[in-house]
Amino acid sequence: MAQEAVKTGIGGEQPFEDTGVKVFRSAKVVKGGRRFSFAALVVVGDRNGTVGIGYGKAKEVPPAVDKAVKNAKKNLCDISLVNGTLPHKVVGKCRSTSVTMVPASPGTGVIAGSAARAVLEYAGVRNVLTKINGSTSAKNVVKAVMDGLLRLRDKEAVESLRGVKVETVRRW
Repeated sequence: MAQEAVKTGIGGEQPFEDTGVKVFRSAKVVKGGRRFSFAALVVVGDRNGTVGIGYGKAKEVPPAVDKAVKNAKKNLCDISLVNGTLPHKVVGKCRSTSVTMVPASPGTGVIAGSAARAVLEYAGVRNVLTKINGSTSAKNVVKAVMDGLLRLRDKEAVESLRGVKVETVRRW
């Protein structure tokens, strides 16, 4: 869709990209016919650990997308990543949807459906395996993926929380 450069405090400018995940149409039947309204689900991210989701409604599609992008930029979150993948396996949930995300070896790519793929790619995840259980509604899948990404903790964060040194065990 569009790229916008946002100034950061540290090293200059980072471009935020946005993409529409899905546009929803609803109709109200009135005396003269049908009145349509639209809602847009959008993902915004810098492909480097920052991502947000937004939802906007309007009478036409372009204003709905603009509102959703504005909403997504308000909801930006930082994600813990390790070498382009997740630090550990995680399950994100939203209502009846659960999304299991498993870190993958380099070169695997993003193995995910369209809604989950949009969030993961704009977050900067390059190697991951996913499985969606329950409802596959785009709204719930996007929220479940965000829930899972926000549950991620890297090794340093776990060490500081527990006050002990954590050793990693390689299983492959």
